[in-house]
Amino acid sequence: MPRRTTTLYGGRANGRAVDSNDVHRRWTARSGAYSPEYYAYYGPNETSELLKETISQHAEPDAAILELGCSSGRHLAHLFDHGYENVSGVEINAEAFDVMDEEYPELSDAGTFYHDAIESVVRKFEDDAFDVVYSVETLQHLHPDAEWVFDELARITETLLITVENEGEHSDAGGTADDEPSVNYVDGEVPLYYRDWNAVFTDVGLTEIESKSMDRDMFRSFTPT
Repeated sequence: MPRRTTTLYGGRANGRAVDSNDVHRRWTARSGAYSPEYYAYYGPNETSELLKETISQHAEPDAAILELGCSSGRHLAHLFDHGYENVSGVEINAEAFDVMDEEYPELSDAGTFYHDAIESVVRKFEDDAFDVVYSVETLQHLHPDAEWVFDELARITETLLITVENEGEHSDAGGTADDEPSVNYVDGEVPLYYRDWNAVFTDVGLTEIESKSMDRDMFRSFTPT
């Protein structure tokens, strides 16, 4: 049986202020575009391969790997199929795990998964709990009230942290971690906060070792200083 825990949670969209709980509720109920079924349908992609190649340069096959916002698991499945079996994921949408059971049953059985918000689970991990922590278009949705999470991610990462996020005009802009993130809304309701992830994670003590511009995202990798 898959190893899972559930401890669910306890800007402005459509003219109304948005808080962390609003963001959680919208991703919990997400269907259609950008839903678990959507990502499973398209399967592993260029980002999956770039994650695998980057991780292979810094971590052994038995590395403990955590994906933040793993959805139905297409990136983890690609890693799993290439020998990385000590994998974990955090995902707020319960339907993602049903899709994972159907589309990636071996991953579902082997991995450790947390049905929860990132903010609710990250403080429970020990220091250096994971060799590799990564996020693909997930941290960009984190509400400014929860930016303390960035320190926690640095704390639990032993070897490598990777972000693949839409930075908007912040890409290579030389911003600072204190800059107020600008915000856009997916379908007019789900907030997407544009941040300079180099500034964010160097500010909490990590060192950027690689960056690459992709179609709409910036790929960045960091190591502890």
